[in-house]
Amino acid sequence: MLNNIGLPGLLLIAVVVLVLFGRGKISALMGEVGKGITSFKKGIAEGNKELEDASEGGETAHDVTQAHEKDKA
Repeated sequence: MLNNIGLPGLLLIAVVVLVLFGRGKISALMGEVGKGITSFKKGIAEGNKELEDASEGGETAHDVTQAHEKDKA
């Protein structure tokens, strides 16, 4: 179904969206999307850095299971 839209159909959809929402709302929405993408990339980079720091520091995993739960297994 979406393969049949083509360039004229996409332009028509863009014009309708622009008329319905206005340039200001679309601009604000795209700005928020950009901020979200930037925040996501920053979070991924910080997560990777934490993993690298943990592996370089020689830290080992600790068993955090409570004592009464270990007895059940």
